[in-house]
Amino acid sequence: MTPGRLIALVFVCLAAAIPSCDGGSSRSRGSGSSGEPETPYKPTVSETFGVAVTILLDTSGSMGDRVPGGARTKDAAARDAIESMLKATGEFTAAHPDRKVRVALMHFAGSVSVDLPITDYDPAKVQEALALIPSPEGRTAIGDSLAEARRELYRSGCMSKHILVITDGENTTGVEPEDMAREIHRRSDGRVKLHFVAFDTDPEKFRFLEEIGGTLLSARGETQLEAALKEIYEDKILAEEMAEEE
Repeated sequence: MTPGRLIALVFVCLAAAIPSCDGGSSRSRGSGSSGEPETPYKPTVSETFGVAVTILLDTSGSMGDRVPGGARTKDAAARDAIESMLKATGEFTAAHPDRKVRVALMHFAGSVSVDLPITDYDPAKVQEALALIPSPEGRTAIGDSLAEARRELYRSGCMSKHILVITDGENTTGVEPEDMAREIHRRSDGRVKLHFVAFDTDPEKFRFLEEIGGTLLSARGETQLEAALKEIYEDKILAEEMAEEE
């Protein structure tokens, strides 16, 4: 082998041995948990005053268990609590007709499904969407559901954006919820607020929410769940919308 060809072979071997600039990852440098570039989120439509909330309901297998001290399953109790929580919307919009409230509803197990795309609040549509949610089964993709909820919010046309999660378990598939929550916080510049209700589960696993301005409440039974959702919706979500005006 000639000296020139030997030198060329050495360079080829070195190039193969040295990691690429992205550290050998399939993600490019600066990409987040979702695999997207770490750039600020941009709305897909023009935005105005108003509040948008995407509600995420855990329908993994454990949500089919009975509520502690109750006769119903956890998913049935959660569906009723969501419907009850949203009734405050009518009073809010009547008092503030210039402020729109838009709602999306999703359920998640091993994957995420959209039951009600983001739309102006309509109790009949919410009731219909809740009735179509399937029985609990499968794994728990909390992080993936956060990513899908965030996308829906940026189609809402509302400046105030919230994600509300009701879950009774730990993430068992997909991206970790803490990683996704922190990414959403960074890329939205804190404008997307995250709220979790830990339903019949240890809330400590979601303690990271406190570091990114989120809300974490715990609920053991049906009454506590209804109270937690009411507190988040009326005192955090709707109240923040009015605070934006001041």
